[in-house]
Amino acid sequence: MKILFAIPLSILFYLSFGSTLLLFHLIQFLSYNLGGYSAHHKSVKAMNWTLMLCTKILGTSYRFSGKESIPKNVPLIFVSNHQSMFDISPIEWYLSEFHPKFISKKELGKGIPSVSYNLQKGGSVLIDRKDGKSSILQIKKLATYIKQNNYSAVIFPEGTRSRDGVPKAFKESGLKVLCKYADNAYIVPITINNSWKMQQKKFPMNLGVKIQLQCHEPIAVAKKDFDQLLYQVENIITSSVENPKK
Repeated sequence: MKILFAIPLSILFYLSFGSTLLLFHLIQFLSYNLGGYSAHHKSVKAMNWTLMLCTKILGTSYRFSGKESIPKNVPLIFVSNHQSMFDISPIEWYLSEFHPKFISKKELGKGIPSVSYNLQKGGSVLIDRKDGKSSILQIKKLATYIKQNNYSAVIFPEGTRSRDGVPKAFKESGLKVLCKYADNAYIVPITINNSWKMQQKKFPMNLGVKIQLQCHEPIAVAKKDFDQLLYQVENIITSSVENPKK
């Protein structure tokens, strides 16, 4: 019976989601070219709120926690597990005041309305996973940028999405570069739960998914042994991931 509702609601969702991306591509373009960074940043926040609103068609709900403990006017490194493309909008909307910038694969920098434009113009970096040297230089550039502006970087150390909700092992390279060149930053571990359930299958979408985004206590990078820091952050994040079998 549930599938009878899921099919038409999924069609409506995809139409709304796609239309939002097309509309905000124009809004972002105008905001960036007429109002500069500040106007563009506001347009991106509005876009992500609208994209989250689109998921309400599917009965999706969101629960956020932990932002009140995040320090202001310092560079931040948000480290999160990664379950689906639906992780991005909650992070960008909920943490917008910290100006989050993403480390993304270069393939996303072209051809996707709104998404590609934001990655190109919003301060994020695009990396070539096949070119390690170039990737390190790009991440170093981002670390310097957030240090100079007291902005934030977002990194998914698993490297790819966990499509079944089970966390993958964290890779150290990107986070290590961020910590080295933004050495006065605070790491904020983030645990995301249930977003993987949105796309267990491409069609129809799952209904009534309850997505949770939990920000844990910030950790100062300064004078920390990186291996211990990575272990601590990974343990904090993964220990709060819900059992996908529930």
